[in-house]
Amino acid sequence: MSNLTNKKIPSGLDPWNTLRAHTDARIGLGRVGDGLPTERLLEFQMAHARARDSVHMAFEPGCVRNQLDGLDQTILDVHSAAPDRPTYLQRPDLGRSLDEDSVAALGKHAGDYDVAFILADGLSARATHDHAANTLKLILDHLGESWSVAPITLATQSRVGLGDEIGAALGAKLTVMLIGERPGLSSADSLGCYLTWGPRRGRSNADRNCVSNIRPAGLTPEKAAKKIAYLMVESRKMGLSGVALKDNSSNPELIEG
Repeated sequence: MSNLTNKKIPSGLDPWNTLRAHTDARIGLGRVGDGLPTERLLEFQMAHARARDSVHMAFEPGCVRNQLDGLDQTILDVHSAAPDRPTYLQRPDLGRSLDEDSVAALGKHAGDYDVAFILADGLSARATHDHAANTLKLILDHLGESWSVAPITLATQSRVGLGDEIGAALGAKLTVMLIGERPGLSSADSLGCYLTWGPRRGRSNADRNCVSNIRPAGLTPEKAAKKIAYLMVESRKMGLSGVALKDNSSNPELIEG
């Protein structure tokens, strides 16, 4: 038996508190009769309410645009074929297609670009509001001057697959989409990043690389940006993404502009 189990816990002190300080996971909840202690139940209900609010929160492209102020980039607003949030949640397929106005707007800016960055609401506009602009700026700092960047798009009512249509419409070799992830009970502000080489309609998740849980309490934007920049460099070098592209970003010597 370990020394820890032999120690006597002072009366009134919860031995789980030390572990709770190191994780957002719901551990050591305790029990009162057949149910949870009132404090833990209220914590659960609050976390559930925050997750629901994040899913239904309206995306504010203007908020993100203001955070991008200072970047020497054209910024475009696009919208999926889902006209409103309830439809978006009920019809994921519409969130993967652009509406007609967005197709026309993107066509005016078509060219030959190395990368198109897309900042999208996904299932957590909160995550995009809070972390997307900062993460994008950090990625650009890592990339240097050797990349031709398409106009940045702010996508409303967007699923991951919408990035394929956006990238194809702009003529980008690679798309990098920063999108709000499905909220959990411990993280309502988690941002995900999806990289897709050769974007076009019909791409599957096997064709993408994902960097997830980007938030201060998860994978910090600083660490995420370094990992994403590495994957972008390797993707351009090898002309691919997805299961064939391995993440060796833990080796700093492999990261170059």
